[in-house]
Amino acid sequence: MDKKKVAVPLVCHGHSRPVVDLFYSPVTPDGFFLISASKDSSPMLRNGETGDWIGTFEGHKGAVWSCCLDTNALRAATASADFSSKVWDALTGDELHSFEHKHIVRACAFSEDSLLLLTGGLEKILRIYDLNRPDAPPREIEKSPGSIRTVTWLHNDQTILSSCTDMGGVRLWDIRSGQIVHTLDTKSSVTSTEVSRDGHYIVTADGSTVKFWDANLYSLVKSYDMPCTVESASLEPKYGNKFVAGGEDMWVRVFDFHTGHEIACNKGHHGPVHCVRFSPGGESYASGSEDGTIRIWQTGPLTNDESESILENGSVAMVKVDADEVSRKIEGLHVADEGKSREKEEAGEE
Repeated sequence: MDKKKVAVPLVCHGHSRPVVDLFYSPVTPDGFFLISASKDSSPMLRNGETGDWIGTFEGHKGAVWSCCLDTNALRAATASADFSSKVWDALTGDELHSFEHKHIVRACAFSEDSLLLLTGGLEKILRIYDLNRPDAPPREIEKSPGSIRTVTWLHNDQTILSSCTDMGGVRLWDIRSGQIVHTLDTKSSVTSTEVSRDGHYIVTADGSTVKFWDANLYSLVKSYDMPCTVESASLEPKYGNKFVAGGEDMWVRVFDFHTGHEIACNKGHHGPVHCVRFSPGGESYASGSEDGTIRIWQTGPLTNDESESILENGSVAMVKVDADEVSRKIEGLHVADEGKSREKEEAGEE
C-alpha cells in the first residue's frame, strides 16, 4: 500500500464557533487573502499565504453562513442568519451597505466584474443588488423550488448557479430571462458548488459524492464516491489534476482528478469539515471545521515541470506578501475584543 504523506497544517484560531464557509481572493498586488464565515457572527480576514489574522468584520447579530471577496479584494460580502447581507470595506473593516431580507440569508457572491452582489436564502428568492446604486431595489428572481443553500456566477455573469437545502440538483438560471435553463441532477442536496478557475468545470458535493460537470454542455464528466458524507470539494486551480474534499469524518482528503485515487488524508480537525477551498495558485488549501479552526495545508513539493511552469508565469513572486504593506493597508480594521464573540447571542442559528 502506498504511504501517504503526513501534512502539518497552519492552524488558524480566532473563531469561537464552527467555521462554515471559506473564500480565497484572486492574487492581487498585495498577495491574496482568505475570508471565513462562522456561527460566531464575526467573519475574519486573513493573509491567504500565512494564515495571519488581519481583522474582524463586526456588525452581524447572528450566525454568518457565507462570505466572499471581490476580484481586487477591496470589498467583502457576508450573508447572515440576522436576515441581512452586508458589504464591507476590506481595507478598513467599515460596513458599506446592509441589505435587509425577510429571512435567513445563506449565500452571497460578487459578480466577476464586482458590480453586482447576488444573495439567496430561506426566502427562496435570488436577489441581485447593483453596488453602484445600493439604495435601489434589487432585482428579484422568485422561482427557486426550495430554500437556497449556495449561489455562484457563471459565464461572465450571464448565468447563476443555485442549490437548495432541502432537495437535490443545481439550477442554472439565465440572468436575462430569470428562468431556469437547466438542472444538474443529483440524488442528495448539493452543499458545495464551485466553478473551476479555467471555467471548464462545475464542482459539486452532494451526499457522499463529488461530481464534475462540463460548464458549457452541462453534462456529467466525472463522479467519485467518497469515504464519507462530504460537505465541500474544491479543484486545484492551476493544473486541475487533483481535488480536495472534506466532510463528516473530520479528515481532509486529496484525490487525483483523473482517477479518483486518494493521494493524501490529512487528520487534525476535531469536528466535521464544513468547507474546503484551494488557494488561487494551488500551493495550499484551507479547511474550516465544526471545531472552530481553519487549517491551511500545503500541497507538497512541486514537480520540476510544475516548478518551471510557475517560474515562467511568475506566480510565485506574485503571492509573496509584504507584511508591512498589508499592515498599512488594513490599518484601522476593527478588532474584536478577545472573547467578545463568545458573549454574542447565537441568534438565528438553524
